[in-house]
Amino acid sequence: MIRALMFILPLALTIYAFIDCLNTPEDEAKHLPKVVWVIIILLFWIVGPIVWFAAGKMRTVPAGGRTPSEWHRGHRHEWVAPDDNPEFLKALREENKKDESLLKDWEADLRRREEELKRREQGEGKD
Repeated sequence: MIRALMFILPLALTIYAFIDCLNTPEDEAKHLPKVVWVIIILLFWIVGPIVWFAAGKMRTVPAGGRTPSEWHRGHRHEWVAPDDNPEFLKALREENKKDESLLKDWEADLRRREEELKRREQGEGKD
């Protein structure tokens, strides 16, 4: 039982430190960038997590009292349905205007060619 505990305890500590490091905002990681802390935690099994808890993270309450979940919530992109997105609707209107003007040009060109064909046929029929 003690042998299993000697293996499970450092593993649990490493997993907890890894998740804690990933959930910590970049500006709260001290001394090193977060990526380096993740590598240290994963490479140095027992020492890495202990160093992370001792020196890697600011332990004071950040400005505004934000938590990691609040930080992620604040930086998450909020998805909006296309029919509620004003930018998407504006792009559709602009695209429709372009398509309508192109269609009008094609119709005008078609009418011109049809009139040209009628004149040719009438000119050939008179001869």
